[in-house]
Amino acid sequence: MAHSHPSGDPACAMAHGELPADAEPRTLVTVFMSPVSDYLLHFGRDLGFKTVLLEPDSERLAWGEWRNADEVATIPRDDFIDRYTDIVVTDHDRPELGKTIDSLLRMQYRWIGVMGSKRHAAPHVDALRALRVPEYAIARVHRPIGLNIGSKTPAEIAISVLAGLIADRNRRPGGHTF
Repeated sequence: MAHSHPSGDPACAMAHGELPADAEPRTLVTVFMSPVSDYLLHFGRDLGFKTVLLEPDSERLAWGEWRNADEVATIPRDDFIDRYTDIVVTDHDRPELGKTIDSLLRMQYRWIGVMGSKRHAAPHVDALRALRVPEYAIARVHRPIGLNIGSKTPAEIAISVLAGLIADRNRRPGGHTF
């Protein structure tokens, strides 16, 4: 049943299902299996993202669960990474961190970020420098990511990150953690 809002506010109309949501394709790629990645994929799907788990270690895929991913891959490919893709690296301690981010930086994407606290050194920076990745490319990687909502659990962290992506996509400040 359509709801007519007296103000004619398009946001209110959309909330009541009267206007179509933005038809722009949206893909969320989470890099590395982790508890946060699982929640990002779950909530991301509910938010209209095509969800992709990128796990370079195929052995981890053998024992892991990825029920929330629409697709699973071991290498980044341009059939699921394009200018509408948001990429979230969910583990900054993996040995393949630098190599994986380097390969992602060579692709077209909308946004890329690495989870981690600003209180700690960003391991991806040294890993990328060791691979001779240019500083301008390293600077394209956001860190820390998400909105400052005091999140502590994997689900709360995922919500914080997704809220930050939505704010960024909608060109809103969103209260980022940095």
